[in-house]
Amino acid sequence: MGASLAVAACGGSDSNVDAGLKAAWVVVGSNNQAIVRVITTDASCPEIRDGASYAAMTLRAAPATPAQRPTASAAADSKPSVFPVTACEYNASAGSSSVMVGSRSLPLPKQTPQRVVVLADTGCRLKKADNAWQACSDSDAWPFPEIAASAAAMKPDLVLHIGDYHYRENACPADIAGCKDSPWGYGWDAWQADLFKPAAPLMVAAPWIMVRGNHEECARAGQGWFRFLDTQPFDAKRSCDDPANDGLGNFSDPYAVAVGADTQVIVFDSSKAGRAALPASDPQFARYLQQFQAVNRLAAKVGVNSIFTNHHPILAFAPLAGAAPAAGNAALQSVMQSLNPTAYYPAGVKTAIHGHVHDFQAINFSSGHPATFVSGNGGDNLDVNFADPFPAGISPAPGAIIDKIAHTSSFGFMVMDRQSNGAWAYKAYTRKGLLLTTCLQNGNNINCDKTGYLAPN
Repeated sequence: MGASLAVAACGGSDSNVDAGLKAAWVVVGSNNQAIVRVITTDASCPEIRDGASYAAMTLRAAPATPAQRPTASAAADSKPSVFPVTACEYNASAGSSSVMVGSRSLPLPKQTPQRVVVLADTGCRLKKADNAWQACSDSDAWPFPEIAASAAAMKPDLVLHIGDYHYRENACPADIAGCKDSPWGYGWDAWQADLFKPAAPLMVAAPWIMVRGNHEECARAGQGWFRFLDTQPFDAKRSCDDPANDGLGNFSDPYAVAVGADTQVIVFDSSKAGRAALPASDPQFARYLQQFQAVNRLAAKVGVNSIFTNHHPILAFAPLAGAAPAAGNAALQSVMQSLNPTAYYPAGVKTAIHGHVHDFQAINFSSGHPATFVSGNGGDNLDVNFADPFPAGISPAPGAIIDKIAHTSSFGFMVMDRQSNGAWAYKAYTRKGLLLTTCLQNGNNINCDKTGYLAPN
């Protein structure tokens, strides 16, 4: 079938497709499947060009307004999630060199990515319970659009987002100019404002690996997570629409994405993790145990450096104003210790990357634990800085002994650059793309050229 006939058969010209297109990107799922996703105001899914072939995209989720469900907020501060858009998807062919939707050309995964952008906690916080009203319309107060543009300018081969895409939970008070009239709740308008509009330049720059954060659990933005971002086929029982099924919706099986022949990223869903250690009798312990058993199997690949990614820091810290830093997530630690009593992670994991804490941390251990990074400074309100110098003798978990730490609570993102020897350099950047520190990795260890507090330029 010729190109012009295919366009006519599949639903119209590029201009017609473009008119309804609200977002288009590529997310990488299990077995390195490149999944093209589109959000459109059209009732039907558009055509896609995969190399020289044309096909219709598959409907993932039709426009809908699910009944209002219980949320993390009081019922009076919640509302039904309205999705007046169509979510479509298409599994790109193995070895495909290009895909196009309308006039948009979308990047496909490279066999050996050289540069990976890492960021997390990017949304704009509107939360009544904390009286937190971030000025979403102020680029200084909410710099995610600037961060996305700076990261896109670095021409990454891959983007790794470690969770918390959505923060606009409650209505901004009318007398607060910085967020007045902002979309709020968990429907499409808030998702568009928090992620799809500001991230647009980064979504056309490279394919994404998407990790789920606690703000995407079912009682928060889980409905949008499953409609738009999750890499598994859409399943009504796991959609977070019905709270009776939250026990299914709040947990997902880990999977690995190969980043070249020598590195893989393990994606772990910790969206529902609490803070306290879990007894073995807790159903959540059993669910996370299954997930970490899967991590052990995924990390057993010989000759492959596994980078473990989940939202909640495990061997890292949370700063507390006027007090010593809080240790890592005790709920996940308690499960991990039952499998790997001293190491927490299986031997194949050399690196761990997290979000959740709104700062940057690069931690090297003298105890042999995996090098750990936190890159949660992507746009949401920042946490306070750690004391400088960092308090001596503080540990994120029993047996984990800190050698050196680099840290800052300024806005920014991280970049992983592949080195000639196959190792990775981890670089922290400011929101404007100015380099703060470079950490070179050797096995479980990292050596950063600047440690302690990293002052932004």
